[in-house]
Amino acid sequence: MAEFLQFAFSGLTVGAIYALVALGFALIYNASHVINFAQGEFVTIGGMATVALMTGGGLPLLLAIPAAVMITALVGLALEKFAVEPAIGRPGGASVVTIIIITIGASIFIRGVVQVTLGKDFHRLPAFSGEAPIDILGARLQPQSLWVLGVTLLVVAALWWFFGRTRFGKAMLATSHNRLAAQLVGIDTRLVLLASFGLSAALGGLAGILTAPITLTKYDIGIMLGLKGFAAAILGGLGSGPGAIVGGIALGLAEALAAGYISSAYKDAVAFIIILVVLFVRPSGLLGGRSTERV
Repeated sequence: MAEFLQFAFSGLTVGAIYALVALGFALIYNASHVINFAQGEFVTIGGMATVALMTGGGLPLLLAIPAAVMITALVGLALEKFAVEPAIGRPGGASVVTIIIITIGASIFIRGVVQVTLGKDFHRLPAFSGEAPIDILGARLQPQSLWVLGVTLLVVAALWWFFGRTRFGKAMLATSHNRLAAQLVGIDTRLVLLASFGLSAALGGLAGILTAPITLTKYDIGIMLGLKGFAAAILGGLGSGPGAIVGGIALGLAEALAAGYISSAYKDAVAFIIILVVLFVRPSGLLGGRSTERV
């Protein structure tokens, strides 16, 4: 029982991080039907910027965290404003494939900038409330795991309020359902896309900050986390907010149980096996709606 709980705690912690990254994918996909492959680099910027602000800028952790989230959001806004928007706004517009290639190029560029400016070494943030483990039925839970789960729940609640109670949140939802209809009723869909990139970047940055005290952070840490977040988004249903959360938690638990009961050597393969199974069995994902097109 204690062993299972230990694996479950680990899976829930990692799954919450995957869920935050997957939510970023869902936000941008809903606004533009584009998969942003720079999402993993937002995770990198969040963790690395926090370290830089604390060690180089002398800021305490409580000030470094919101500053790093803001920096990451600004990078996301810059990506949309100076790379994505010009491509979409050119005569005839850009295809979805072109935009995806732009995000891949941005991912490589951001990774290179972080590597040159902040180095190749691993960095670690201090745990938010100590490192003394909590004993629960024989299993040991790190306090930082509670921060990861608690902040993820707060983010989900805040997004539910934002999309359900605010005018701009409802405008983003309208754009995700029907972009043309949203334009016809006066919604600035370009502003919606810009805000989607900023919000998804902030979510990625927050994920990087939360995980840095547990797994360390490095200039290329976002590559694998981005792929895992994408796998979680596919599992839950690409474009579905609740699906991103369910997919992230499910993927985290699957990885932890596979590593514990089979072999840790296969842990990273679980995400890609799940992607293949979902694409063959249920392409719309666990919570994604089936769509039809009339020809």
